[in-house]
Amino acid sequence: MRFALLAKDKPNALQTRMDNRDAHLAYVAETGVVEIAGPLLDADGQMCGSLIVLDLPDLAAAKEWAANDPYAKAGLFDDVTLSAWKKVIG
Repeated sequence: MRFALLAKDKPNALQTRMDNRDAHLAYVAETGVVEIAGPLLDADGQMCGSLIVLDLPDLAAAKEWAANDPYAKAGLFDDVTLSAWKKVIG
């Protein structure tokens, strides 16, 4: 089952994102459940959030994955939405 994680960074948190980026990318690689992902960009082209599509068995597993993301552990996000998602195109 797929889940879309949409996370918006706290204001002025770009340094927190950069400080934890390598750990976040390593977590994505080691868990092997991310189907597609990338940063959201603000009007200046700076990273300000994340869009991640996870392939996991249920919402509980998706919540656990999200909670263990180094970005979440670092307190980067101001708001996180996690929703079941159905792939139609692509």
